[in-house]
Amino acid sequence: MSVMKNIIAWRERHVSDRQLTLLLSFVVGVLAAVAGYVLHWIISEIQLLLTAGFDITSFNWLYLVLPVVGIYLTSLFVRYIVRDDIGHGITRILYAISRKRSRIKGHNCWSSVVASAITIGFGGSVGAEAPIVLTGSAIGSNLGKLFHMDNKTMMLLVGCGASAAIAGVFKAPIAGLVFTLEVLMIDLTMASLLPILISSVTATCFTYIFVGSSSLFSFQLDNDWLLERVPATILLGVCCGLLSLWFIRASSTFEWVFERLGKNHWAKLALGGVVLSSLIFLFPSLFGEGYDSISILLNGKTEADWETIMNNSLFYGHSDLLILYVGLVVFSKVFATTATNGGGGCGGTFAPSLFVGAFGGFFFSRLWNMYQIGVYVPEKNFSLLGMAGVMAGVMHAPLTGIFLIAELTGGYQLFVPLIIVCICSYLTIIIFEPHSIYGMRLARQGQLITHHTDRAVLTLMSLDSVIERDVTPVSPDMELGKLIHFISRSRINIIPVVDDAGQLLGEIDVTKLRHIVFRTELYTHFRVSQLMTQPHAVLGDNDPMDEVMEKFDSTDASMLPVIDSVGHLKGYVARAHLYNQYRQMVADMSAE
Repeated sequence: MSVMKNIIAWRERHVSDRQLTLLLSFVVGVLAAVAGYVLHWIISEIQLLLTAGFDITSFNWLYLVLPVVGIYLTSLFVRYIVRDDIGHGITRILYAISRKRSRIKGHNCWSSVVASAITIGFGGSVGAEAPIVLTGSAIGSNLGKLFHMDNKTMMLLVGCGASAAIAGVFKAPIAGLVFTLEVLMIDLTMASLLPILISSVTATCFTYIFVGSSSLFSFQLDNDWLLERVPATILLGVCCGLLSLWFIRASSTFEWVFERLGKNHWAKLALGGVVLSSLIFLFPSLFGEGYDSISILLNGKTEADWETIMNNSLFYGHSDLLILYVGLVVFSKVFATTATNGGGGCGGTFAPSLFVGAFGGFFFSRLWNMYQIGVYVPEKNFSLLGMAGVMAGVMHAPLTGIFLIAELTGGYQLFVPLIIVCICSYLTIIIFEPHSIYGMRLARQGQLITHHTDRAVLTLMSLDSVIERDVTPVSPDMELGKLIHFISRSRINIIPVVDDAGQLLGEIDVTKLRHIVFRTELYTHFRVSQLMTQPHAVLGDNDPMDEVMEKFDSTDASMLPVIDSVGHLKGYVARAHLYNQYRQMVADMSAE
């Protein structure tokens, strides 16, 4: 520890905060790229070991076993080694930004990598991107804690880790940048732009070093985009928005089923395992991340090419059932993903949204061409557009969908239709669902950061930090004479009145006792219960800050009491203290 203190002291003398932030953003980029490479290498090795001998011409009974083993091993790892909840990675980052001052636990630098590698390697139908994003953000957060960076820089380093993770996994630096801006709500200023770009580009370059120059998905444009395909493109965008709505709502509903099981891990494993293994047995395309199936849709040119997605299944050899197979896969993917996480596995919805988009785009274009609704649309192009559309809808991030798919596949020739699909998808989804799949849980609790400065500051503020706890309550039976001694020692003008159980009964406003406080003959004639009044309003210790502000504005009170869930007094909040902190945070957030 003394060595670290010496390093920090030397840094404070010779390296400015700005310079250190840029240096740390580079380190975050390197480490995020390493974490992404290690995770995907472990996943590929596990899958190769488990599935190398599978016969593509028939079903495989091991599909009923492997996924269950994977989520069981993951649940054991999380429960007995990590001993912390590491699910919903990106939601956890949003919560850390809004409620934990961007502090993310140190074990998140590695625990998500191990857990998701086991889950996905054994066939869990989730993505590795969210765990990598959590890992990158945790690396940024813990480096910031190590060098005692302020809250604003901590938030920036968390954003650097997230952008580096996306940029490294997909070799898409611009997508990493816009993901951080759209999904994590990190404001774009010159102070934040450069560190995020450094992390993104660094992660991308190191990923090239590790795995070469090939893209995650190879894509060759065979049919140029035509103006006559605009109606089909718009309709595809609307369908992607509706498909995103289905994905979000079905996922939330099925998650609720698992939440109802409480801490019954065996029941969760049984439900998740049965659903997941059954679906993978019927539709092997759901095994793992599903990137191989996406590649088939993006690169297929003939019926024989596309039919290979039915390998290892009961549908093998039935070319007439291809459209049915694709449709069923689109429908069931959300249940496979939720069953994986609900049963005890670890993974994200990033890759599943790409998967659903690719299969949904193929399904749409296939039906369009089968029934000759309009001008011919190439299936592979619309599979690519569907990936962008569903991602834009599920994440409420149209720019991320546009740039990620364009960079991921080199499909910049389809830039205009990508924009059309993503905009239409986003405009469709926000009619029904105002928040992304990551933000809706926090939004319901008033804990979601937005680009609205006032709302963002209120979300970042903590009621607990402004509570005045040094208050001495009195009992309702106390005589006025004894109350005078409490008044003389009180630091505030309000004295709470509580019962023997500590529950708030009322309060004494010292300023309203001037007419009797000096009349000693009345000291034995009045008791606290006769002098106390009810507070103008009462604050709950978990009240959102916008509600707290609203109560102060509506009552014009100078101080309000704070109670816990059972009515016990926790302290008082002073209006002046609250507003001073608010103004300071607005100034800090607005500073460049």
